[in-house]
Amino acid sequence: MSRLSSVPAPLLVLAGVVSVQFGGALAATLVPEIGAGGSVVMRLLFATVILVAIARPRFRGHSRRAWLTVVGFGLALGLMNFTFYGSLAHLPIGVAVTIEFLGPLLLAAVLSRRLLDLVAVLAAAAGVLLISEALSVPFAELDWAGLGLAATAGAFWAAYIIFSGRTGAEFDKLEGLALAMIVATVVTLPLGIASVPEWDASTLARGLGIAVLSSVLPYSLELVALRRLTAKVFGILLSLEPAVAALAGLLVLDQVLHGTQLAGMALVVLASAIVLGLGARKDPAESTGS
Repeated sequence: MSRLSSVPAPLLVLAGVVSVQFGGALAATLVPEIGAGGSVVMRLLFATVILVAIARPRFRGHSRRAWLTVVGFGLALGLMNFTFYGSLAHLPIGVAVTIEFLGPLLLAAVLSRRLLDLVAVLAAAAGVLLISEALSVPFAELDWAGLGLAATAGAFWAAYIIFSGRTGAEFDKLEGLALAMIVATVVTLPLGIASVPEWDASTLARGLGIAVLSSVLPYSLELVALRRLTAKVFGILLSLEPAVAALAGLLVLDQVLHGTQLAGMALVVLASAIVLGLGARKDPAESTGS
């Protein structure tokens, strides 16, 4: 951590964004083999073991409100990841992340109540129409399962942000996150337990990589960066996630988005920069997602 403190904070956040999205691309290679449930359980299991070892959370001495908060946080965390991984079985990762991004974007706009933010959300909605191909593909041929799962993941992401802030107020450092990860693992375990016999050495290696790239590494980088970074700058950097997801999809999965989809993504990125960056009012630590 001390060495990371000498690295410019924006670079740490950008590294975290890249890590999360390439971890998502790696997860997309695992979902067809062991399903969304198995992929999520493996990621959370590895990440939980690592974070519990680092944070060493206390299981006693917490109030009833603190436990309710961390359970809510864990539920949001687990279901956000499950529905997002489910969407990767149907959609390119760039499309899934862009649609999922509407969750925190809409939440931030509602909390800010600025007219500019509401206009930005409308622009983002137009962007989602373009990236989903709803204007160019026959209505009956749209992948409604994938679109619905990505949108549901966005709703859980918004809930995650709310509970993340409350958890940060109730617990010290990574303690609340570690406890929430335990809850998330327990909640998603029934969804992926049937895939356990299929976990071979290659699958386990990718699962460990996903856990490090999608959870441990970005959480650690952002923890250091947010001590020296304003909410405005953090929000602008976070808004790059859909674009980085598209890049990860291209490099790892050979997923190519069409021109109209890229235009739609650009609208969402611009809207996110306006709402999460220029309109930032909350603690940026509350915005970390899948």
